[in-house]
Amino acid sequence: MENVFKYYEFSAFFKDNSGTFQGDEISFSELNEQHFLIFEKNKSTYNLYISKYTSKEYIGKEPPEILELLVSNYDKSIPEHRIILKKYLY
Repeated sequence: MENVFKYYEFSAFFKDNSGTFQGDEISFSELNEQHFLIFEKNKSTYNLYISKYTSKEYIGKEPPEILELLVSNYDKSIPEHRIILKKYLY
């Protein structure tokens, strides 16, 4: 998974303090000024979300305006999971 995070330029993982992700660690990639892809790390699984925030400074500090789960238990070996990620980043 580290290669996925580096390739798509996701931030380093940090603890969510907004209550949105139950204190799990999150990492994000910026789509534009208000829309972000977020990976939530829950033990050994990763969930991928698309979200909307007023600014990236609010990620992990306040709940998002919009949050939609794209992939539960992301697995880079599953083509459908990779396609969903590429759909948003290219």
